[in-house]
Amino acid sequence: MSALKSRKRREVTSYSDWMSQLPAELHSIHLFKLIIPGSHDSMSYDLDVNSSIIEPERLKRFSKFCCVRKMVRKWAMTQDETITNQLDAGVRYFDLRIARKRNDVNPTRLYFYHGLYTRTDVEDINDWAGRHPKEILILALSHFKGFDRKIEKDLHKHLINFTKTLFGAKLFLRTVKIYPEIWSKIPYYYGNSMNPLEVQSKLRYYLENRVRPSKGFFVCGLNLTLPDNARILKSLPRILQWVKQQAGKIPMNIIASDIATRDQFVPTIVKLNTSKGAMHEA
Repeated sequence: MSALKSRKRREVTSYSDWMSQLPAELHSIHLFKLIIPGSHDSMSYDLDVNSSIIEPERLKRFSKFCCVRKMVRKWAMTQDETITNQLDAGVRYFDLRIARKRNDVNPTRLYFYHGLYTRTDVEDINDWAGRHPKEILILALSHFKGFDRKIEKDLHKHLINFTKTLFGAKLFLRTVKIYPEIWSKIPYYYGNSMNPLEVQSKLRYYLENRVRPSKGFFVCGLNLTLPDNARILKSLPRILQWVKQQAGKIPMNIIASDIATRDQFVPTIVKLNTSKGAMHEA
């Protein structure tokens, strides 16, 4: 039964602080029962066209050609706003793909990537979090390209220590003895299709057949496998409308999208938490 059934709604007035502006009743529920906007390949707005190609695999041997690197950047740039602007817009889940450059003179230096390496680091996230202490951010580190077996363990330790040093007391610990600062992997479900209807169909299957965890975070990726942002923007309103239709019927958690700061994505997702019929079971 909805926890919001018999109370007056409280409107969010600023999406840069939307979590702290939610009704008091929602401050005490599990985070995996909130509907949270996220960005897919969050750091891809700052891809370095001068770096080598990481993916797709079939294009790696053409890294020396600038025209090929530019083509990869066009395909891989799924966000067009900085991480600070995404945070200000209300995005709270970040898909951060980690890679190491082969033969880097600094063996522990790590980068974000999507197709190409990025030039961005996470200090901006820490600075923003310091200015917004009541907002909760979920940083999903994944993929770990270039983590060779010989040094894989050391690289993970370095990444964990770096994260602990940077964020310090801002980290919310889970109740385990080994690396409590690092949470387990969050499942990411997406359609892997250029067809919005097929994306909807696959997400519906994941949600209705309870492939998703019943007590834990999970992500529904609205990202389409499309060659340019214009087609993504054209398809996003249709998929958002589908999400609104499903929200009162099927439990949802993190909704991640390409171009997450555009086309009313964040307001639409945030408002689902206080909409009539919102599912917030105890």
